[in-house]
Amino acid sequence: MIELYRPIKERFGADCLFDRPASDFTTYRAGGPMDVVVKPASREDLAWLTAFCLNNAIAYLTLGAGSNILVSDKGLKGVCALTLKLDKIVIAGGALTAEAGALWDNVVKAAVEAGLAGLEKTSGIPGTVGGAVFMNAGAFGQETFDCIESLEVMNRSGSALVLKKSDVSYAYRKVEGLEGLTILSAVFRLPAGDGKALAADRACVLGKRAEKQPLDLPSAGSVFKRPSGDFASRLIDEAGLKGLRVGDARVSEKHAGFIVNGGKATASDIYGLIKKVRAEVKAKTGVVLELEQILLGEFE
Repeated sequence: MIELYRPIKERFGADCLFDRPASDFTTYRAGGPMDVVVKPASREDLAWLTAFCLNNAIAYLTLGAGSNILVSDKGLKGVCALTLKLDKIVIAGGALTAEAGALWDNVVKAAVEAGLAGLEKTSGIPGTVGGAVFMNAGAFGQETFDCIESLEVMNRSGSALVLKKSDVSYAYRKVEGLEGLTILSAVFRLPAGDGKALAADRACVLGKRAEKQPLDLPSAGSVFKRPSGDFASRLIDEAGLKGLRVGDARVSEKHAGFIVNGGKATASDIYGLIKKVRAEVKAKTGVVLELEQILLGEFE
């Protein structure tokens, strides 16, 4: 196996890691071994890696900060590219361009400091620009796609292309039209706003997150999508599930919409708890909760 990946190691050196646990790269701090983890530092490196995997029939996945995902304890075969080194943010006029590996909250902070409105209520969302675009992340009435003008993507052969907002279909926590593509960057067209008011809004949102969310423990954000006309956290709380445990995974007592890792939870613990919560909520309220987080690898 190592021989197959030797050209990757020769190109990336210390930025090519073998057989490392997903717990090292995901916010749940859980998950099994990943064959190869690569940290490209340029688009050229990313294009080379993408094409190499295609030409050698190697399974290929791109991740950012590892939030909103759960990797199986069995791990992942093939190559995983982490985009965190591709993190440039550029503001020119009312346009903000951010690379896929830029942390989303850094983008929001830059926009607010530049007096640009439209992203401030998404302050504190974990993850990167690539992840936010991929799932149309949002909070407090604002979503990633509200202000997107265009995005640059890379296909499996390593070629880049630009998509307009109208080229993809998006809805609540869902985007279609990006299948088989790696997000490289996004351009946001943002209206001018009052700097002090924007900063106050951002501070308020961050304060609410700190007050209501279990930010002191490993998690991957909201586990379930918001049901129509309701909140997953309310339904879970109503079903009496706060504090429910499987192994070292538990439903947060602070925010029922979060599952937290007490320190030693496996991916199987977390997945088992997800299934228990869904079953209990359905039995007690009749509502079938839809998973917001993405499962990677084998779970059944």
